[in-house]
Amino acid sequence: MRKVLFLLQKEFIQIFRNKTMLPIIFVVPIVQLLILVNAATFEMKNVNLAIVDNDHSSTSRNIISHFDGSPFFTIIPSFQSVNQAMDLINSNIADAVIVIPNKFELRIRNSQQPSIQILINSINGVNAGLTNAYSSNIIQKTIQDELASFRHQANMVIPQIDVVPRYWYNQEINYSHFMVPGILAILVTIIGMFLTAINLVREKEMGTMEQINVTPIKKHHFIIGKLVPFLIIGLVELAFGLLIGKLIFDIPIEGSLLLLFAFVSVYLVFALSVGLFLSSSASSQQQVMFMAFFFMIVFVLMSGIFTPTESMPQWAQYFNLINPLYYFMKVIRMVLLKGANFAEIKYYFLSISLLATGMFLLAIGKFKKTV
Repeated sequence: MRKVLFLLQKEFIQIFRNKTMLPIIFVVPIVQLLILVNAATFEMKNVNLAIVDNDHSSTSRNIISHFDGSPFFTIIPSFQSVNQAMDLINSNIADAVIVIPNKFELRIRNSQQPSIQILINSINGVNAGLTNAYSSNIIQKTIQDELASFRHQANMVIPQIDVVPRYWYNQEINYSHFMVPGILAILVTIIGMFLTAINLVREKEMGTMEQINVTPIKKHHFIIGKLVPFLIIGLVELAFGLLIGKLIFDIPIEGSLLLLFAFVSVYLVFALSVGLFLSSSASSQQQVMFMAFFFMIVFVLMSGIFTPTESMPQWAQYFNLINPLYYFMKVIRMVLLKGANFAEIKYYFLSISLLATGMFLLAIGKFKKTV
């Protein structure tokens, strides 16, 4: 036990003396959290919209005013020619064009089916889909209001249907509440995987592994001394990130933090084991960084941080069974936003425990206490 304590003391001294590692641990994650949460968003704002009004009626003016009053659209001065408006899309000045045909209001008054054209730049499919959804909702709402107005003038009784949606777990549909847990999961993974691997390989490059090999330190002593400090740092990083998220982004914390930290402790065993495994296979920090980056980018993109995993192809959903970051993303959002208890996350807890155990045994088998 005394050997392990001395090793832990040595590791913490070495970490805090390393001027390169300290900013990576304490500065970079916080800066990334503040920047990425605000930048990485699928919320549509400032969609540049050109409108070609060939009707010049009160209905068409109402449609334009609704778009102008929307926080999602920025109206570009109207054009009388569709070709002129399309030139703006081709020049990336406009994101969409709405063409209101002639006699549009007349068709509505005559109870005929009106038509309206929406031309969207769909290079970015996600933005195009959201632009279409927003535009369609505004147009449909305006037409319904116009129909109701016409029928009211004709003394027709129209039953009204009011739809009142309820948004559970994120009532204000605040995208930062969805992104902060996801970014925190990535930052904790970076601390566990990257820094552990870099720290171990650095021992090889500095030659201190030779000194350790001639000491009576056992293999398990060395592994505990190397992994436990970064386990503690990862948990501290999570706590600090949650504090920043609460103070700056006011993220909800509905569930048990004790349950979350218990899960993250098991998850960090996996991340630390990956770092140990990669460092055993690399001889330089550049090599281990390339290998860690490869695994990290795959885990992140498949984890569902931006898009729901349920929308992925079936093979990708099968792959996520061995993707630890997928389980982390699910659990941290369920605990913080939904207030999930252990019974609701026990499947993810069991899965990450099995992955962590398997990866830890694999890393120990790969690691040799030799130069």
